[in-house]
Amino acid sequence: MDYFEIRIHPASEEKREILTSLLAEEQFESFVETEDELLAYIQVDNYFREKVEQICDQFEVKFTEKRIPDQNWNAEWEKNFEPVLIAGKCYIRAPFHAPRPDVPFEIIIEPKMSFGTAHHETTAMMIEMMMQMDFRGKKVLDMGCGTGILAILACKMGASEVDAIDNNNWAYNNAMENMERNIASAVTVKMGDIDAAGSLYNILLANINRNVLISHIPAYSKHIQKGELLISGFYEEDLAMIRQVAESNAFVFDRYITENRWVAALFIKSDR
Repeated sequence: MDYFEIRIHPASEEKREILTSLLAEEQFESFVETEDELLAYIQVDNYFREKVEQICDQFEVKFTEKRIPDQNWNAEWEKNFEPVLIAGKCYIRAPFHAPRPDVPFEIIIEPKMSFGTAHHETTAMMIEMMMQMDFRGKKVLDMGCGTGILAILACKMGASEVDAIDNNNWAYNNAMENMERNIASAVTVKMGDIDAAGSLYNILLANINRNVLISHIPAYSKHIQKGELLISGFYEEDLAMIRQVAESNAFVFDRYITENRWVAALFIKSDR
């Protein structure tokens, strides 16, 4: 399948975040950020130039398009994908990398075009904070799962049941493959949005973006009677807004970490 590469410029960090979210809704499958540009990729059959024009006009940015012939995308990823070690405890590698039996948790990810390889600060921070949590016997929801990396880690950390949900078909298929590759038998991958979630969870993970988090936190609260909400995908300056929405939906702010202005934050909800 051929792809279109859309190059958007100039695009500040704040604009890139929102543009990525809007383009993902239009079936764009992968994104690459540079200092002042955003590159987005979409299958030719799913591309509608008018939609991109509307989005770019809204944010006063320009774009160029280039058709990319079908190629071995896995081979392209292999040229650039390096293994990652998080907190000395979680090693994320592709199938073609050597294993690390000395590390407590090893996750094998075939990245393809999906988000979530731990190279981005938000995924790395989510994993770092997960290392400090107790998943044993817990029911977990990974919302917007991408490659499924967080769901796989939750499973390896002892979760009894994990739902991994994404509304992108490519991510869904990639996550399914990665569950099988990591023998994550406790994980169920679902295609959809928060409506595809089950009833109650002990831990909810969401590495998405500010706008989606703000709109979905009320729904997240309904799916946690007593438990923890770990989220990322937003900047330090957005934390106050995120915290206000979370606290108005029965969550209590616990702690957060930052890296390059990105934030991962943990909230607690009791059944009182």
